[in-house]
Parts: sequence; C-alpha cells; structure tokens
Amino acid sequence: MALDRQRIVAEAVALLDAEGLDGVTTRKLAARLGVQSPTLYWHLPNKAALVTAIADAILDQQFGDMSPPEPDQHWQDWLSGLAERLRRALLAHPDGARVISASQLSLKMAAISELAMSTLVARGIPLRQARVIVLTVERFTVGHVLEEQAPRPDADALQHFDMATFAQQHPTAVAAIAEYFRPGRTVDDLFRDCLDVVIEGAAVKARTIS
Repeated sequence: MALDRQRIVAEAVALLDAEGLDGVTTRKLAARLGVQSPTLYWHLPNKAALVTAIADAILDQQFGDMSPPEPDQHWQDWLSGLAERLRRALLAHPDGARVISASQLSLKMAAISELAMSTLVARGIPLRQARVIVLTVERFTVGHVLEEQAPRPDADALQHFDMATFAQQHPTAVAAIAEYFRPGRTVDDLFRDCLDVVIEGAAVKARTIS
C-alpha cells in the first residue's frame, strides 16, 4: 500500500489509541508503517506537524459536518451543543485534550472557532465579545477534558491518603461532592452544568453590552 499523509495520520491516531500521546513517536510510527523514520518527513516535517495532523483527524470525526443554528434556535443552546461535540471528540481518544492543547495552527479548530464566532456576530453580539465567549467555551471544554483524562491516583497514593482528616478539614467541599453526585448523576451532568454557567454568564454580559 502506498504511503501517503492520510495513511500516516490514520496510523498515528491508532498509535495514540494504543499508547497515549507520550507513545506517539516517529520511531514507533515508522515501525508500524514498515518504513524508516526519515520517510515520514516527506509528508510531515516534524513532531509538531504530526500532533497537529492528529488533532485535525480527531476533530474531524465529530465535526465532519458543521452548520450554524436554525433561525429559531437560541445561540446559547447551539454553542452548548458545539462544546459537547468537542468534548466527545476529545474523550474518544486517550490524551485527546492534550493533543488539541499541543497542536499548532489546527485548521479544524480554526474552522470551529470561525463558525462559532461568525454565528454569534450574526446574532448581534459584538465581534470582541463573540471572540471572548467562544474562546472561553473552547478553553473550558478542553480544560475540563484535560482533568477528566488526567491519571488517577494510584493504589499506593490512595493507601496513604487520610480521607477522614481531609473530610474534617474540608467539610463543605466533601458535602458538596456527595450531594452533587447523588445516584444517577455523572460527570456528564457536571460538564453540562458548568458549561451552562459559562454560557449563561456570557449571554448576560452580551445583552448588557448590546
């Protein structure tokens, strides 16, 4: 099979899924493709270009088709849906949020931002405010997933963690966590609730400005 950029990126995504971002090296990728590492540089000049290509591939799986909201759809609901799609795209792969954070000049991320900002401007939100809203939503989403995908405490750390003392020193925080995560509520609900706070606050400020 001929080696082209599409095949290289597809194999790089498979390597990401198998070993995480730290395992994505040109040496390992070349071995999976049955070529020498320098061969890859004809298609992707360096590791940064490879990571950006992986980012675009990850995003394209959720954003192959993008469209503005329907005329009767509130921009807040549409933007919330966009953020949920972004989160799904990142969670679909190990270290997905790290890949997006490390990417440089991702054309797919730029297209998502362009659509979101132009949508808000079309709804009467000043350009500067539209940019701030979109960047805030995007960065909140990526940051949230970074935390979701961060390594969990290992067994040794948990064994030496004094939960009773922690609860005594942070009673409100512990009670709030226990109250929030009552049966049936998940981290998906937490993401949506936090996202609602971000977007609703932005909407209030936008109405004040306009």
